[in-house]
Amino acid sequence: MVVTNPVDILTYVTLKISGFPSNRVLGTGTVLDTARLKYMISEKCSVDPNNIHTYIIGEHGDTELPIWSNATIAGMAIETYCTDYAQLFNAKNVLSEIFEKVKNSAYQIIKAKGATNYSIALSMLKITRSILRNENSILPVSTLINDYYGISDVCISIPSIVNLNGVEKYLKLDLSDQEQKMFKHSADTLQKIIKTIGI
Repeated sequence: MVVTNPVDILTYVTLKISGFPSNRVLGTGTVLDTARLKYMISEKCSVDPNNIHTYIIGEHGDTELPIWSNATIAGMAIETYCTDYAQLFNAKNVLSEIFEKVKNSAYQIIKAKGATNYSIALSMLKITRSILRNENSILPVSTLINDYYGISDVCISIPSIVNLNGVEKYLKLDLSDQEQKMFKHSADTLQKIIKTIGI
């Protein structure tokens, strides 16, 4: 398990150097980002974060993206729930603002105390528990993808089934056209850095 940033790049480098099969090498990816997103939405909507189903995918960094097209609370579209049951005026904008806070939260924490060690430790615990207990948890870890919306040979965060085998398989989400473009941009950003390493 790779934790150090830039986690997607270092996951790719670790995979190539180790010679392990791709399922045995994974990065913490956007597990923490996703947990923060669910928590902030839960605070705004007064609902248990366990009832919020959404993911942040892509690079763990500036080009990551939330998957609003698949996001649900209690089985209904997240915007519908936020508007009808949490009485959020202009739910779409509120959710976008929450995501921006999540994306920039690490910078704020580092500025305040120098590191984000406690929260990432909890993410590592969640991933490790899923492996050791063979839980088949679906977590947005950084893993090697092949022909994912035409993208290959990059380690990037996507929801994956994590168990005793490591990454058992990753899931191909039904992304909107805009999300596909954003995901491709995120992957391209990582691939440009990988090319400079020469692995």
